[in-house]
Amino acid sequence: MKKLLVYMKEYKKESILGPLFKLLEATFELLVPLVMASVIDVGIHNRDQNYIIRMCLLLVGLGVVGLICSITAQYFAAKASVGFAANLRRALFSHIQSLSFTEMDRVGGATLITRMTSDVNQVQNGVNLTLRLLLRSPFVVFGAMVMAFTVDWKAALVFAAVIPLLAAVVFGIMLWTMPRYKKVQAGLDRVLGITRENLTGVRVVRAFGREEAETRRFQESNRELTNLQVFVGRISSLMNPLTFVLINVAAAVLIWVGAVRVDAGFLTQGAVVALLNYMSQILVELIKMANLIINISKALACTNRISNVLETESTLASPVSPKASGEERGTVVFENVSLTYAGAGAPSLTNLSFRAGPGETIGIIGGTGSGKSTVVNLIPRFYDVTEGRVLVDGVDVREYDVNVLRGKIGAVMQKAVLFTGTIRENLLWGREDAGEEELWQALETAQAREFVEQKPGKLEEAVSQGGKNLSGGQKQRLTIARALVRRPEILILDDSASALDFATDAKLRKAIREMPGAPTVFLVSQRASSLQYADQIIVLDDGEAVGIGTHSELLESCEVYREIYESQFQKAGKEAAV
Repeated sequence: MKKLLVYMKEYKKESILGPLFKLLEATFELLVPLVMASVIDVGIHNRDQNYIIRMCLLLVGLGVVGLICSITAQYFAAKASVGFAANLRRALFSHIQSLSFTEMDRVGGATLITRMTSDVNQVQNGVNLTLRLLLRSPFVVFGAMVMAFTVDWKAALVFAAVIPLLAAVVFGIMLWTMPRYKKVQAGLDRVLGITRENLTGVRVVRAFGREEAETRRFQESNRELTNLQVFVGRISSLMNPLTFVLINVAAAVLIWVGAVRVDAGFLTQGAVVALLNYMSQILVELIKMANLIINISKALACTNRISNVLETESTLASPVSPKASGEERGTVVFENVSLTYAGAGAPSLTNLSFRAGPGETIGIIGGTGSGKSTVVNLIPRFYDVTEGRVLVDGVDVREYDVNVLRGKIGAVMQKAVLFTGTIRENLLWGREDAGEEELWQALETAQAREFVEQKPGKLEEAVSQGGKNLSGGQKQRLTIARALVRRPEILILDDSASALDFATDAKLRKAIREMPGAPTVFLVSQRASSLQYADQIIVLDDGEAVGIGTHSELLESCEVYREIYESQFQKAGKEAAV
């Protein structure tokens, strides 16, 4: 928790004024039983109506002033807690953005979402309650006990006996429940992970008729979470009845002691009422304290989870600037590169070496899981190599500032991702200062201009979340256009034309070759026809390069490439013959 207090720096004033006004409210509350005792012992006993009216007006005044103090304290506490949560969420999001894919894979997207939302909200609630009640409740409890001793010290011994018992119950339950709340949050991660999988993959689930199986899987995880929450809730719920029993027993003893002392002439009736009022105040505040401790326990558990994310160090160390080299812009070199993903039992890429010159087109082909995407993910340093090195413009990618490196690269990933907004706003992700003509030129190169011009809003046409209002081919072409807007030195197309027909795919490749500036193009594809005009084709099989060369060279020398090519073209020929 201490590490997160840095996000409260802006709210030091509110963090002091909130509890201060709560203590003022508590002080006025502690005066009320004494005023009531005076009303009974003086006003009612002497039948002094004017005195009773004055004391009642004083009670109203104490209530009004206490209400003002309470509202003021609520305002400062809310301002501090909401501001703290906003700063924390901002810092957490920024830190997550700085993590490499390795850390993302290890922590998991579902867990990160839970910590950004549920955990931060829980911490915000804990901070709010802490500022309002952490000082007020103990102050009222011990203040009421002190006031009780000023009324009658012998009767007040009941308070001295019951408060330690109450503290033992409250803190005992707190210590038991705190570690269990951590397990509850972990269970929430699992449920959220299953929910996220099913929402993002709903079409796949329905296509394979897995609705019932996925429902059972969700219900099982949800049932485990529910049972754990119920179990912890039952233990936590013991707090209220146990504290009520102790307080009511103490109240009964207090009435008996008070009656004996009133009968003996040591106490007045008003004093007994004041003592009972103080006992009631202690009861109310202890219940508040019990709930506060439960919420703080949850908040602390969530705080530790958030701290774990913030303490996760990115493996992407970014030097200030790389040393200049003599290589031309757009040159990419792999030197004996191997990569093993975190937690994997075997390398996904083994001893890969090749050189891509400026303006060349490098095709990458292979079976599913052969490591095609792994190769192109190493260029913008989404992952770091475990052996060897990757050079861009003659400099090891690990020596670049990440932003500088990725500023040279336009990447179109396997899954076409668009964001809520307009077509223009999505294209400007490539380069914020791009002009109108540049946007249309990028759309034309990506073979997207025609369908964008047909939209009623053209560049201002709305794009729904994830581009759900566009077809697969339209989304792919817009993501390609977004990368082209950047005018990259290196263009990575990771199976990004899979939804395009052969004619459109051919036009796209031709337009990219004719682009001004001639970027170095890395083209990952399952189609041999998409790669046959590449300057070099890298054939991968189980993470190893089994062939590097041109289309004609590989047909003669590489059996894997020949099998891929023949399986596609012979099948097409047979279909045409039929």
